[in-house]
Amino acid sequence: MAKALEQIKPTGKNLPVLFTSHGSPMDIPVPHYGNPFNTYLGDLGKEIRKNYSINAILVISAHWCTEGSFVNISPAPKTIYDYYGFPDNYYTIKYPASGHPLLAKQVAEGIKEIQTTTEWGFDHGNWPMLMHLFPNADVPVFQLSIDYYKSAQYHYDLAIQLKKYRKQGVLIIGSGALIHNLNLAMSKMQTGDTEIYGWEAEFDDWIRKRIEDRDVKALIDYKKNKLGEMAAPTPDHYVPVLYAMALADDNDNIRHTFSDVLPGFSNRSFIIESNS
Repeated sequence: MAKALEQIKPTGKNLPVLFTSHGSPMDIPVPHYGNPFNTYLGDLGKEIRKNYSINAILVISAHWCTEGSFVNISPAPKTIYDYYGFPDNYYTIKYPASGHPLLAKQVAEGIKEIQTTTEWGFDHGNWPMLMHLFPNADVPVFQLSIDYYKSAQYHYDLAIQLKKYRKQGVLIIGSGALIHNLNLAMSKMQTGDTEIYGWEAEFDDWIRKRIEDRDVKALIDYKKNKLGEMAAPTPDHYVPVLYAMALADDNDNIRHTFSDVLPGFSNRSFIIESNS
């Protein structure tokens, strides 16, 4: 069960922040360590559990888009299968982590833009990633929605207000994709063509450098890049990187944990960790 707020003690050091791809829904039945992406998640989860004490996990998922910003205060969020046309076994997997309604309410009370709701659960930007990162589902999880209609600057400014929760043992995860062009990806997938178009590698390298340079202005203004609109024709999968970058302190390290470019996609992922 979720710990009461008065029982949440500072951990003594900032928890890391993750930005991670959540992979392809086609890989959902692949077992732990069954492919390079799942192996990366499993190894990273073990590393984090070894080095940090986690009170809760806050996920900003590309697959919960709303009008307004909401936090889920359900004590037992349901597993949501927000994809269609897959075999039956894709709809039987559960991620039974509890929610953390008291902490979620505290977030909403402290940030005026955020409202509370119980009308969502763990979507496929959340549980397919968490079931490999923390397979025992023994850490409470709550989720923050993405206001689809707000600017990149809005999301960055909102995210900065979450920074204090790193000190309270909250692992904050932005779950999306730095490149996510579903139309171009499907054009290749439908013919079995796995060759990238070429522009993906160029944009992936550009954004890698912007992340390493902490060039927040360029990340917020990504549409000024000639490939920005093609890489992120909709904001949902891109915005979680802004949440991650907003939470970084000046003395933090940024380490890339996974990189893989596919037609219309980038699975690049990274961790932000304190030096102290």
